[in-house]
Amino acid sequence: MTKRSFGPRTLLYPHPDLIIGTYGPDGRPDAMAAAWGGICSSNPPAVAVSVQKVRQTYKNLMEQREFTISIPSEEYVREADYFGIASGRDTDKFAATGLTPIKGDLVNAPYVGEFPVVLECRLLQTVEIGVHTQFIGEILDVKVDESVLGEDGKPDIGKIRPIAYDSMRQEYYGFGSVLAKAFSVGKELKK
Repeated sequence: MTKRSFGPRTLLYPHPDLIIGTYGPDGRPDAMAAAWGGICSSNPPAVAVSVQKVRQTYKNLMEQREFTISIPSEEYVREADYFGIASGRDTDKFAATGLTPIKGDLVNAPYVGEFPVVLECRLLQTVEIGVHTQFIGEILDVKVDESVLGEDGKPDIGKIRPIAYDSMRQEYYGFGSVLAKAFSVGKELKK
């Protein structure tokens, strides 16, 4: 198979669409879309998100040291995109989108009430990487709307309908159907 080189780029499929919730210096709830993020430790459970220093969320994170990550469903793709293109310096993003900021139970940070999955996080450390700072947060709690739980009581990705981002095409995607059972289908190749 012939492969074409695209050089060093931020290509990784898929990028999650994560909404970082913080409070600004005036106490106003703020939210920012970030696609540079994901789970980075299982013990302690931790997530990493990268934010440019010019962003209001960067300043909020450095001051508050607590944040949430809300995972939007497909029906909120417009609002999630808006969180990434408007600045919290001069815009009340919650008022503009009509979405509800809810104060976290364990952290001093807001989450998006309408989004089905929320992680409450306390900052563990930061890592400077070029124009971004990676914020690593310990996950103190995960909240999931009961409406997106499966019959087994676990979150169901088919009901959550999270958004994926394609950085090359600058487009959002949904997820398809289950392909196979993890830690199982590969056993067919074990000898």
